[in-house]
Amino acid sequence: MLLSAWARDGATDEDIAKNIGIAPATLYEWKKRFPEISEALKKSKELADIVIENELYESCKGRTVTIKKPIKVKKVRVTEKGERFETEVIEYADEEVHIPPSTTAQIFWLKNRRPDRWRDKPEEKKTDSVQELLKSIQTMADIVRNPVPDRNIEDFEK
Repeated sequence: MLLSAWARDGATDEDIAKNIGIAPATLYEWKKRFPEISEALKKSKELADIVIENELYESCKGRTVTIKKPIKVKKVRVTEKGERFETEVIEYADEEVHIPPSTTAQIFWLKNRRPDRWRDKPEEKKTDSVQELLKSIQTMADIVRNPVPDRNIEDFEK
């Protein structure tokens, strides 16, 4: 189904409506009236999300893949008369290639999965700092009101 393919390729409902040549509202109406359309779009989008999530995860870890590497090969044929014929052909050989982890993917993953620990600007604990400030102001006020005669200035600097 073409709608499923568009959804799987990442098209939004608005994109799909445009591709069909209808208004987005019409597509929404079709999804309400025809559950099979709604279900097909939903499943295709979920499948695409799962595939991309898996690829993101793999790119965070790095991996080894096997690729087909083209190699130019000379083939020599000698006839019974001693004539020599050379031809070049392309053959493919398997080669294992290591793809290193993507730091960009790792950053993206951590910022979204653990924002409490990995956001760019961690939120300051304002309540703690305000309470500590109030506590230190109170301590200073107490010292001013009730000075302790046998203490050194170094005690107050701490």
